[in-house]
Amino acid sequence: MTQLSVRDYVARILIIDDDQLMCQSLSLVARQKGYEATSAHTLGEGLEKAIAEPFDVVFLDVNMPDGNGLEFLSKLPKLPSSPEIIIITGYGDPNGAEFAIKSGAWDYLEKGASVKEITLSLLRALQYREQKQIANATNDAASIKREGIIGNSARLRECLDLVAQAAISDSSVLITGETGTGKELFAAAVHQNSLRSKNKFVVVDCAALPENLIEGMLFGHEKGAFTNADQARDGLICQANGGTLFLDEIGEMPLSLQKVFLRVLQEHRFRPLGSNRELESNFRLVTATNRNLNEMVKNERFRPDLLFRISTFVLELPSLREHPEDIKVLARYHTDMICEHYGTPPKEFSPDFLKMLAAYSWPGNVRELINTLERTVAAARFESILFPKHLPINLRIEVTKSTMKRGVSSPHSTENNGTLSLPQLHEFRDSICSNAEKQYLQDLMALTGNNVAEACRVSGLSPSRLYALLKKQGIQAHH
Repeated sequence: MTQLSVRDYVARILIIDDDQLMCQSLSLVARQKGYEATSAHTLGEGLEKAIAEPFDVVFLDVNMPDGNGLEFLSKLPKLPSSPEIIIITGYGDPNGAEFAIKSGAWDYLEKGASVKEITLSLLRALQYREQKQIANATNDAASIKREGIIGNSARLRECLDLVAQAAISDSSVLITGETGTGKELFAAAVHQNSLRSKNKFVVVDCAALPENLIEGMLFGHEKGAFTNADQARDGLICQANGGTLFLDEIGEMPLSLQKVFLRVLQEHRFRPLGSNRELESNFRLVTATNRNLNEMVKNERFRPDLLFRISTFVLELPSLREHPEDIKVLARYHTDMICEHYGTPPKEFSPDFLKMLAAYSWPGNVRELINTLERTVAAARFESILFPKHLPINLRIEVTKSTMKRGVSSPHSTENNGTLSLPQLHEFRDSICSNAEKQYLQDLMALTGNNVAEACRVSGLSPSRLYALLKKQGIQAHH
C-alpha cells in the first residue's frame, strides 16, 4: 500500500501499550503517513475500542497492567474488522515470537527497532490487508464449494480461507486434526475448488489397508504378480491421474513404503507390481493425519524428507471444543439430514437440549455429534421436540457431573457425618443471585454467538460493564 492515493479510505491504527511515550511515538509514525491513530493503555480498554470501531492494524504490547498481550492476541483477529496485529515489546523472546506468529500476528518487533523498521512493517501490513480484501471480494471463503462443512465460526472461516488458497495451486496439502474433525471433507473441498475438480478424487485410508496389500493397492499389479493375481489391475495412483489422491492417516504408512512413495511424489512415475515398465500419473496429493508427524520424525517412524514434500500447505482443523458456536447449526443440519434419510418427521430443539449439547466436551468432535444425533432421533422416534432426555445417558451423566463440579453445592447437601446441612440465608441468597446472573450471561452469549457487540445491544450493557460481569463469572468472550 502506498499513500492515500491507493484508496480513498484512511487506514486506522490502534496502539495498545501502557507506555504513553511509546503510544505518542507510534501515533506520530502513523500520522506522518496520513493514517489515523488511537491509543489504549490497558488490554480491556483496547478491546473496548476495537469492538466499538474498525481498525486496520493494532500495535500490541506484551506486558500490560491487566494481562499478557500474547494471551490477548487470539481475541483480536476475531473482531469484525479482523485487524492485522503487530506485536511490539520491550522484552523480545524467541518463544514469544513463535507463539505470536502462530497465533496470526503480522510481525513481532522489539521497542528498540528503528522508526524505519516500524514504518516498513506497518506499510507492509496495510499493503497485505488491502490485497487480501481485494482477493476476498472476488474469491472469498463464502463463495467456495464446501459440501458437508457446516458452520460460520471464525475458526472455520480461517480454515476455509486456507482451502481457497490451496485450491488455486497444485501444491501438496497436509490436513491435521483430531479424529472426527472432518479431514476428508476438507480434502474433498480442496479438490472440488481446484482446476482438477472434473477428474477423480481418489481416497486411500492407510490405516485400513494391511501392510502387505497397500503397495499393490497404490501401484497396481500385472497378472500373475502374486498369488491370486488372476488379472492386471490399475492402482489408485493411476486412477488419480489428472485428479487428486487423498491419503488419509498417512502416519500409518509403513516406513518401507514411505521411501518408495517419496520417489513417486517427486517424479510422478511408478512401477506396478510384477511390471518391467514405469507409468506416469499427474496427480495432486492431499494427505491427512491425527498424529504428530514431527514427533514421529524425531522417533524415526516417519521420513523427514517425505514430511517436507507433503506439507507445502498445512491445514490445522480445530476440535469442536474450539468452535462451540457452530454446534447449534451443525445439530440443525445433521438432524434434518437424519430425519430425511429415515423418513422421520422433522424435529425441533428444546432450549435445554441445545444447552446440553453445548455443555458436552465432544472428544470425538463432529463425528461423535453426528452419531449422537442419530441415536437421539432414533430414541425420540415420532416425538416432534428433542429434549435432553432423548440424549444418550452417558452424555447426560458427564454433562451433569461436570456442571456440579463447576457449580455450588446443593443447599440440601449431606455432610460426612450423614446429617443434613443448610447454608446461612444470606449465603444462599447470594449464591442464587450469582447463579441467575451467570445463567443470564451464558444464555446471552449463546444467543448472540459470543458476539460482544451484539450482546451489548441485546442486553443494554456497556462493553466495559459486560466484560466486568463476564470476568466475574469466569465466562470467556471470543468476539
